[in-house]
Amino acid sequence: MNVSSPQELSARLAEADYLCDEGLAVGMYLALTMHRPLLLEGEPGVGKTEAAKALAIALGANLIRLQCYEGIDASQALYEWDYSRQLLHARAIQDGALDQDTRVQELFSEKFLVARPLLQALRAGSDAVLLIDELDRADDEFEAFLLEILSDFAITIPEVGTVRATTPPAVIITSNRTRELHDALKRRCLFHWLEYPSIEHEVAIIRLRVPEAEPVLVDAVALAVARLREMDLAKPPGPAEAIDWTRALHLVGAPPVDEESANHTLGWVVKNREDQDRVGAELGKILGIG
Repeated sequence: MNVSSPQELSARLAEADYLCDEGLAVGMYLALTMHRPLLLEGEPGVGKTEAAKALAIALGANLIRLQCYEGIDASQALYEWDYSRQLLHARAIQDGALDQDTRVQELFSEKFLVARPLLQALRAGSDAVLLIDELDRADDEFEAFLLEILSDFAITIPEVGTVRATTPPAVIITSNRTRELHDALKRRCLFHWLEYPSIEHEVAIIRLRVPEAEPVLVDAVALAVARLREMDLAKPPGPAEAIDWTRALHLVGAPPVDEESANHTLGWVVKNREDQDRVGAELGKILGIG
């Protein structure tokens, strides 16, 4: 699906229940039109992964997700051979069930190739949004390998040949900055830093995602969440937690938001025991009722 402007893309993202600021809409639009990966960094929970999911919906494309983790390697990201099926095939050849001359070559053919996210994305091309999630969790070697793939949008499989994307997929890379990504990768990407939303923006997000909630409840949650982020918690709440807390409070009968109902549902927004103890002691002040 072609997108003619950042404004059109922003509208399509809103239809996918994702409200983005102008900077992110421009970044996504340029990444699409320039065929460059978009690197999204920011605190955990600000909506980096959700941005990629919403982009896939907005474009009518398939979301292909590569979740990075410590120790991930090329075979887990690109492709591997189905060894168990290859072994059964080889035994069938030895037993005479299959013609040996023609069937031996099939052992390393597409028939036994298991495509992982990167190969899937290259084959899908512009019909896919490739989400490379939490790249900072992977090691330097994998990052270097990934840079090579993203530079050419092509890979060579020795037994099969070269697979090249006819048109590159949209690529979103996310990082929580547990380590610094290398400059070489950053030069290849467009970059956007995602901040926590302003109170006004958070109100709009919550109203979009929890339309059944009373406006007074939405306003109270957005203000309380903003105050929680100022408390230097181990895990500050993101928009997802604000949405969940609003929905939980609505289900238990708020508004108005009283200290008891807020305390009973606190686990939806504060997900660390020590943080909960700190917040509980100041809950009335945070809610503006103490």
